[in-house]
Amino acid sequence: MTARRLKLAVILLVLATSGLALLAWSQVWITADALQPGAAPKTLEVTGSTAAPGLTALALAGVALAGALTIAGPVIRVVLGLLEILLGFSVGLAAALALGDPARASAALVTAATGIAGKESVTDGVVASVSTPWPYLALVAGFAMAAAGALILVTARRWPGTGSRYQAVRFEAADAAAHSSGTSNDPSSDAVDDWDGLTRGEDPTARR
Repeated sequence: MTARRLKLAVILLVLATSGLALLAWSQVWITADALQPGAAPKTLEVTGSTAAPGLTALALAGVALAGALTIAGPVIRVVLGLLEILLGFSVGLAAALALGDPARASAALVTAATGIAGKESVTDGVVASVSTPWPYLALVAGFAMAAAGALILVTARRWPGTGSRYQAVRFEAADAAAHSSGTSNDPSSDAVDDWDGLTRGEDPTARR
């Protein structure tokens, strides 16, 4: 794989893993049956935005990091790789906490639906809870983001730089400016000028 393709593949991996975390965050993570005073238990669907509210910011930071990688130099790539590992760890931790205690992850929605407040009261009010596959997918996305960060650290020095492209554009602009101002270095144009000078009786060596 060429250096340019390697860079593109790693950046796309960062985007894909962050997108997977965002997708999981928007789905239902937990189905909980909550007690209501004087009524039958109410079934609640707890999305990732309730169970892990900070996950969206972490995933969006991963998307922004992918954009920064496209123009970053070797040193900044290493810093961004470390940051991607930290983001992946944080996403995985958020998912693991929700899976480890579904009742606590459902607390905000249970309070809004039943009026029960207090951590212990809310936890006791959830009589049953079932986790869907989405928090597990978020956990996988977190590990994948961390792996992408490690891949950045390993391959960052092999990526092509951006300086050569900008230098080529600068040289092309300079050439265009030289042609427009009539200061071309073309030898054939110099010969034509010398011939015109001879026809006018001028000494071409006097101008050199």
